[in-house]
Amino acid sequence: MNNFLIVGAGFSGAVIAEQLAKNPNNQITILEERNHIGGNCYTERDTKTNIMIHVYGPHIFNTDNIEVWNYIQQFTELKPYTNRVKSVYKDNIYSLPINLHTINQFFGKTLNPEEAKEFIASLGDQNINEPQNFEEQALKFIGNELYKAFFYGYTKKQWGCEPKELPASILKRLPVRFNYNDNYYSTSLQGIPINGFTEIFEKMLDSPNIKVELNTKFAPADYQVNNYDHIFYTGPLDAFFNFKYGRLSYRTVYFEKNYAIGDYQGNAVINYADENIPYTRIHEHKHFTPWEHHNATVYFKEYSKETEAADTPYYPKRLNEDLKKLELYQAEVQKLSNITFLGRLATYRYMDMHHVIAEALDIVKNFTI
Repeated sequence: MNNFLIVGAGFSGAVIAEQLAKNPNNQITILEERNHIGGNCYTERDTKTNIMIHVYGPHIFNTDNIEVWNYIQQFTELKPYTNRVKSVYKDNIYSLPINLHTINQFFGKTLNPEEAKEFIASLGDQNINEPQNFEEQALKFIGNELYKAFFYGYTKKQWGCEPKELPASILKRLPVRFNYNDNYYSTSLQGIPINGFTEIFEKMLDSPNIKVELNTKFAPADYQVNNYDHIFYTGPLDAFFNFKYGRLSYRTVYFEKNYAIGDYQGNAVINYADENIPYTRIHEHKHFTPWEHHNATVYFKEYSKETEAADTPYYPKRLNEDLKKLELYQAEVQKLSNITFLGRLATYRYMDMHHVIAEALDIVKNFTI
C-alpha cells in the first residue's frame, strides 16, 4: 500500500489525487486549510439570488490543450462562453483587448486593419529597442495615449506599484488586435462548467482511496516526509520553509458585494482604468451563466492590495527582490527528496487553470516511487 499526502485541494492537488486514486493500492490524504475544496476556483449558489458565484473572482476555463479540455469534461459539461471584457476610461466604455473597434473609437477614426497597424506602429516609442519593464513594453508597441488609457492606472491599482517596476512579460499576455474580435482570450477552447466549478472537484475527489481533511493547516514539522511514500505540496513556497529567506510578495484581491434588481451593468466584467477610481473592476455573476434566468442580480467591486499574513495570495509579483529570494527557496527544494512542489503558489509562477491541470497531469505521468 502506498501512502500519499497532498497539501491543497485546488486543481493541482485534486488532479494529482484523482489520478493516483485510480490505483487501488494508493491511499491519498488531502489537507486543505480552508473549509471547502476547489481552491480559488470554488463556486457556490448565492443564498439570496441563487446565482452561481465565483467566490474568489471570475474564472473562465480556456485552453488550446485538447488533452486538458477533454480531461475536465469527464467531470462536467462545459458550456461555451466568450469573455467580452469592457473598460471604462474617462466616462467612456471601450472593448478589451485593444482591437480595431477600440482603436477607431478612442481616436475617432474609421481605420481598416492595415491602416490601424500602420497607425499604431507610428505611435510606438521607436527609441525603445528591448523593453526592460512593463511600461517600456507598452510604450514601444502602443504608444503613450493607449498605455495611459488602458494600462497605467489599472496596472498601478492591480499591482500596487509603478508599472515600470514590473517585468515586461506581464504585458505579453494582453494582445492588440487589428480586427473586431473582442474575445478576451485567444485560446480556441473556452467554457464555463454548467453547474459551477465546485462540482468538478467533488467528482474528482469522490473515491474511497481519497480522504480530505478540511480546516487543516499543513505544518511541515508535523507531517514528516518519512511518514508518507510521497508528498505533493501546492501551498506557498515561502511558507513551507517558514519564511526562512523572507516573504515572497503577492497581490491579493477583496470584494464589495452588492445586490440589484434586473441587470446591473449588462456585462460579466467591466474594468475601471482611471487611477482615481479605487476598484479595478466590477463583475456581475449572472452573466457567467447566460443559460440561467434570474430576476435579481449580484455584483462585486474588486479591489487589489498587498498580501498580508492572513490574506489569500493571488498573483505572484516576481519583482527583482522576489526573484532573489526565489532562487534561495528553489535551492532548498533541491535538497528534499520524496516531495513535489507544484502549482502557482508552490512554484511562484503565474499560471492559469489549464496550465495548472496540464502540469499536474504531466507530473503523474512521469511519477514513480
